[in-house]
Amino acid sequence: MPAIQRITPCLWFDDQAEEAANFYTVIFPNSRIVHISRYGEAGKEVHGKPPGSVMVVAFELDGQAFTALNGGPVFQFNEAISLQIDCQSQEEVDHYWVTLSEGGDEKAQQCGWLKDKYGLSWQVVPRVLIEMLSDPDYEKSQRVFQAMLGMKKIEIAELERAYAG
Repeated sequence: MPAIQRITPCLWFDDQAEEAANFYTVIFPNSRIVHISRYGEAGKEVHGKPPGSVMVVAFELDGQAFTALNGGPVFQFNEAISLQIDCQSQEEVDHYWVTLSEGGDEKAQQCGWLKDKYGLSWQVVPRVLIEMLSDPDYEKSQRVFQAMLGMKKIEIAELERAYAG
């Protein structure tokens, strides 16, 4: 029996929850929309949303549960939280970087971080970067760190060259 996920990130959108969930589920494998809840008449004086409009979208990205809420323009995403993608290859890095950054904020791209068209921050990280940065050889790890600082999208071949010296 699979373990139950006890913590589910809830992403607050103005009114793009369904659009964003559909966008994300196309990008990641093993992803789907699970359920869509809609606003009714109850609480209309508080939420101000038309009855029948999307309230909450439950969805999964690569098996990880998420909730997207159409809560209005009160809150915006910022870089204080990001979603990190563990990538096995340069092909995965390229795929996630290209698809998630399309229409996003190019000024927010640095060291594997990007901001998508909804304002959500992502870290597209090849596993080998973490391994190299964790190397007990201080000089190797610092060369990798310095190389990473000059990148927007992480390039594994450049990291490997820096690691080798």
